[in-house]
Amino acid sequence: MQQKMTRRTVVRTAAVVGAAAALGPVLSATATAAPAEGVTGAVAGAHKPKRPATSANGWTIQTNVDRDSQVWTRSVSGTGLTVPVWIGDVETVLLHVVRRFHYEVEELHAGDLVGWRPAEEVRRRHPESNLASGTAVRIRPGTGATKGSLFPLQIDTVRAVLADCAGVVRWGGDDKPVDESLFYIAVGPLDTRLADLAARIREWNATPGQGAGVTAG
Repeated sequence: MQQKMTRRTVVRTAAVVGAAAALGPVLSATATAAPAEGVTGAVAGAHKPKRPATSANGWTIQTNVDRDSQVWTRSVSGTGLTVPVWIGDVETVLLHVVRRFHYEVEELHAGDLVGWRPAEEVRRRHPESNLASGTAVRIRPGTGATKGSLFPLQIDTVRAVLADCAGVVRWGGDDKPVDESLFYIAVGPLDTRLADLAARIREWNATPGQGAGVTAG
């Protein structure tokens, strides 16, 4: 009986060894495919793309004008002036402000209008940084930036223009420190108020004699 058990044990042992040998390559492949504990994959460990720098109002700073940029030089209708600004809705709104300033506040001449400026020329996190994204303009820079550069009636007109812009445009005359030459987009790129205002301005432009800045008969 003991001899039979021994033979049976030998047969069983041989069967187990054979099965283990057959499974060896599978187990080896599985072990190779499994990542080592605590080790992350190459994608997970890769550096995230650096977010582009933005101006104070949340718009992306542009490194140049009229080339690989969102900022292009645009003409201000009726003034003979040009200014580099962010194209599209921002362009529509800022040029509207400049045009109304020219006709209703004070006539502008060459050198009285500045748009985009390189980031290194403006202070970061200040309203003037919006110039670097093309979402701001300076009207009569220099002396026009100081407090008291406008007469009371001119200030009233500026505030009427701002009121028509419904909070989309802010005047540097209301900032600290004061910069009465600065006008900038006060909402972010995803704010629908900008597109709504731009659409209204385009409608005003398409219907001469109507819209903002027109004196009632």
